[in-house]
Amino acid sequence: MTTETPTYGVLGVGSIAAAVVVGLCEGVEQPPDVVLSPRNAGRAADLAARFDTVTVAADNQAVVDGADVVLVAVLPQQVAAVLGDLEFADRHAVVSVVAGVSLDDLRRWVAPATRVARSVPLPAVARREGVTPVFPPLPEAVTLFDGLGGAIAVEDAAAYEALTVSSATVAAHYAFLGAIADWLVGHGISEAQARRYVAATYVGAAESLRADPVDFDALIAEVATPGGLNERFARRLREAGALDAVGAGMDEVLARLLE
Repeated sequence: MTTETPTYGVLGVGSIAAAVVVGLCEGVEQPPDVVLSPRNAGRAADLAARFDTVTVAADNQAVVDGADVVLVAVLPQQVAAVLGDLEFADRHAVVSVVAGVSLDDLRRWVAPATRVARSVPLPAVARREGVTPVFPPLPEAVTLFDGLGGAIAVEDAAAYEALTVSSATVAAHYAFLGAIADWLVGHGISEAQARRYVAATYVGAAESLRADPVDFDALIAEVATPGGLNERFARRLREAGALDAVGAGMDEVLARLLE
């Protein structure tokens, strides 16, 4: 292991952990060494076969022993049991991607390691296009996610939890698109054509989101001509309280997260 390029150890190889590994290694001239836990053995083996610098450890302790930066990516209900069985050292930096697990708990479970951060990576990190909140802004975690699209260094716990909640809206976005496609099917369009058309429409619209900063009001004004179809549909949703429900739903998720 070197101080310049850390070796990453990954505990739990689910979809987000795999996305991080792909982002670190795919098309990178000098990718870092990555040690994977044997959990989700099929996915871990596939990643190791795909990238020369990725290996699968015999067990979780071997992951920790071989790593400088440990990425914790197990299920929330598994974190205490998994980390509680492992021995960390003060040299380790620990980065959790697990929602709802506090810094205090993480620090207790990984002691004597004290450099611990929480993060909310999304699948786009596989393409190095993700923007990932990191709390607190542990240098090793910020460096990791800066290389995967960008890190948002968060100093405040409440702000971090709010960002976490915002990431929980993705399923609702897909449900919205599915409702549009279902409406088309109900009006005689085949399911395949409906889904293809809706997907293409929103992929095209998403290109506007690459601007930095993004001005949502300007984007609305660009497509919602007064009296036009987009303006009429958006007004109908507002009048029905659909947009108010977004904030109410996020408040509910935040309350659940803070229980």
